[in-house]
Amino acid sequence: MIEKYLGISTDYIVIGLAALVVVLIILMIVNVVQMSKLKKRYGIFMEGKNAKSLEDTLIYRLDQMDELIENNATNERNIDTIFSKIKYDFQKFGLIKYDALDEMGGKLSFTLAMLNEKNDGFVLNSVHSSSGCYTYVKEIIDGNAIIPLAEEEQQALEEALKEN
Repeated sequence: MIEKYLGISTDYIVIGLAALVVVLIILMIVNVVQMSKLKKRYGIFMEGKNAKSLEDTLIYRLDQMDELIENNATNERNIDTIFSKIKYDFQKFGLIKYDALDEMGGKLSFTLAMLNEKNDGFVLNSVHSSSGCYTYVKEIIDGNAIIPLAEEEQQALEEALKEN
């Protein structure tokens, strides 16, 4: 009867359906093999190292992240504290060596300028002579001396002001 309507022999229909069943069985076997491999990989993935579960590993890593975030915040606070204090440390220096007296050689006298970030600090002048060594300090505020500076002191101050 099917032969009448379709014009195809039932033998061909049966052979075609049998071929389709064989193809579907092959696909099913391939699918079962792939699922088996996937289950094995999933089992290994979930076990982790030394039979630790993935959940334990994730919790451990999240705890490490929390610790890192806390340490980072502490480091940022410490850096802010250091930067707020460093403004007042001496950061700029100028040193000039010279002969204070013609009779003395070797440039034993010196002038040292020390300034902080705001160009506040002092100029230290040490004059060496045959009768002794004398030291003087002059205050510097905002890059300017309150008391007039000698030539060597001015040179040391200018050298310190160059550093930025």
